Amino acid sequence: MTLLILVVDDEPDIEPLFRQQFRRDLREGRFIMQFAQSAPEALGLIGEAREVTLILILSDINMPGMSGLEMLPKAKAARPDVPIIMITAYGDAETKAKALEGGAEALFTKPIDFGALRSEIDTRVERAA
Repeated sequence: MTLLILVVDDEPDIEPLFRQQFRRDLREGRFIMQFAQSAPEALGLIGEAREVTLILILSDINMPGMSGLEMLPKAKAARPDVPIIMITAYGDAETKAKALEGGAEALFTKPIDFGALRSEIDTRVERAA
């Protein structure tokens, strides 16, 4: 069984940052990560994730075109079984409330606390095992 984590962020430096932070997990095949630079691209990947087990979606909120908050209900409708964690540079109470009301499990602020994120990912991997 291949476990997939989908990371959605329009910033090009996010992919190498995540690959560096989770290099051991990726090298050992504990899970794989796929990256989308827009919400529409992510929705397409969510729909195509058939030969893998999608265990978590991490999405930035502020993206051009469709925001992460606009993508959230569409992603939840397509995959209600997959938890979604929103990521933002603006961790104010209103943004957090909108994310949680929209179905997000949590809201992480940038810079990302990779220790806390690793804990979330470990929980998802254990549940899928």
